[in-house]
Amino acid sequence: MRVLLVLWLVMFVSVRSVGQPPAPAVLSELELKYFMRFGEREARPKAPDVVRIATYNLENLFDDVDDPALTGRFEDAEMATPPERLVELAKAIRMVDADILAVQEIENLEVLTWFRDTYLEGLGYDHIASIDAGDARGIEQSVLSRFPIVHVQNWVKEPLGGVHPEKWGRSDNWYAGQPITFHRSPLRVDVRVPAGARGNDAPYALTLFVVHQKSGREGDYWREAEARGLVKILEELAAKEPERNILILGDFNAERDARSVQMYFAAGYTDLFEGVPSSSRIMSHESDRRIDMILFNKAIRPELVLESRFVLGTPARLREMSWRDPPPPGYASDHYPVVVDLRPVEGGGAPTAK
Repeated sequence: MRVLLVLWLVMFVSVRSVGQPPAPAVLSELELKYFMRFGEREARPKAPDVVRIATYNLENLFDDVDDPALTGRFEDAEMATPPERLVELAKAIRMVDADILAVQEIENLEVLTWFRDTYLEGLGYDHIASIDAGDARGIEQSVLSRFPIVHVQNWVKEPLGGVHPEKWGRSDNWYAGQPITFHRSPLRVDVRVPAGARGNDAPYALTLFVVHQKSGREGDYWREAEARGLVKILEELAAKEPERNILILGDFNAERDARSVQMYFAAGYTDLFEGVPSSSRIMSHESDRRIDMILFNKAIRPELVLESRFVLGTPARLREMSWRDPPPPGYASDHYPVVVDLRPVEGGGAPTAK
């Protein structure tokens, strides 16, 4: 019976997607029952005195222009994001209504700017940061912000110590013998919330480190090297500015019990969902894993409104389906936005209304 149901759903999705105009999908209750497997269906209310922060892997935001620098296994000629998925991504972003949005798997600044201007018009994302991360496939991490971005930095191909092993699981390692570096450099973005923007008397500063660590079960050693490298950067920053408000957010490609994530906890960072029982409500990836996270340091903890945290669910393939199967109606990405609010007043005090 389950096999028949899956076959029916695959055929249903395939038929429905043919000739579908690029407009937001309206799911029936039956579709919602089967495809809304993770997160919350609606964004949580947002108070007027908070800054909403979110991270969202957009699953290969590419345009239809062939990059001649990408060939072979990195060829991008067929990677253009379908218009219907662009609409659904924008729909999810509008629902979240983040003031500062960290995104991953972005082709480049030009593509993100086009997506903003075409699909996110009116959302106020006047400030963008997106710089080459050193990824052979060309993807990078980026930030869209309603508040000024005052500093952007990354560490492309920063040596992390050691060399790649001969094997990638049971297969030969493409990188065997080469020095281990960041697969995609973390992106540092400093944001300044001006005085009065959320009723705050004084400007409020925070720093984001947006990550997209190496994927693949066999990539544990590489993620651990990346985590050690970023922890070193964070420790150097903390030694100079111990009161700096810092968030590490993005796609860690590992769950919280992995050594690569545990390294951040050992360095004094806390998981946004610390203490929350594991459930489908907080899973962030179609594979039923929580690999997209927001971690915070002690300095920013008083400002976070933890009761606001949530994962916004969007339609996912059924558990029995492969990522190669056609996506369901309303599909945006195989990842889901992770969201939290903060009050931009040092120490977490209530802003003064203007």
